[in-house]
Amino acid sequence: MNTPPAPVPSFTPDSLVLNRKLPLWYQVSQSLRASILGRSPGDPLRLPTEEQLAGHYGVSVLTMRQALKELEEEGLITRHRRRGTFIEPHVAQTAPVRLLGSVDAIVAQQSGMRSEVLAHGSGPVPAGLGDCFPDLTEVATYHRLRGDEETGEPTNHARNYVRPELAARIDPDDLTRHPMTKVLRDVVGVAIGRITDTVQARLADPETARLLHVPLLSPILHYTGVTRDPAGRVLDVAVIHYRGDRFSFGVTLDAT
Repeated sequence: MNTPPAPVPSFTPDSLVLNRKLPLWYQVSQSLRASILGRSPGDPLRLPTEEQLAGHYGVSVLTMRQALKELEEEGLITRHRRRGTFIEPHVAQTAPVRLLGSVDAIVAQQSGMRSEVLAHGSGPVPAGLGDCFPDLTEVATYHRLRGDEETGEPTNHARNYVRPELAARIDPDDLTRHPMTKVLRDVVGVAIGRITDTVQARLADPETARLLHVPLLSPILHYTGVTRDPAGRVLDVAVIHYRGDRFSFGVTLDAT
């Protein structure tokens, strides 16, 4: 009696709550992109079938194909007739940062990087953030250095200022593997209503130059992201300095 071959394991993407105000294919592509860039070493490279992925996300097969086409054009996956769809094993993990229209896009933006927690603790609400935390005198702080997964080259450093009651439920080890947005939403379990992004061109100060291995006063991208719950209360403020020679920011507006 012949023993049937063992099934090939498939990569399991994160779940997704769909927003009917945005194109479904776009939301699915960004959610799957975040899962791919944030995958752990040793995860399978084979994706489930189109039908299985469509069922996972609760969309039609046609929508799923459109989402996969987007990721294929970006170079994150390859598709082979009769063999299946596979994650590119050496996919670039410092892709351009994009300001798009979903929380999963923000997660994708921050995923795929090796993170080191340099420090965490608590302190006074920083100057300039008083309007974000009007009911607080102190916030929890996290300082992380993030770099290319393969080369280890530093690409950005981030400071997060988080409400203390949420920080009490955060394991700093999770922040070495996942962006803060994902930890707050998927680990801590808070509802995220809106993220407001601001990007400015600045010159590297001494600390940023040292951490990112760039010359003093070289151009950097200064990013601020304010995360709010559905009621409008600020949960987290992220301040991130990106190397100007490694990142660009783009905005996509869909006219249909």
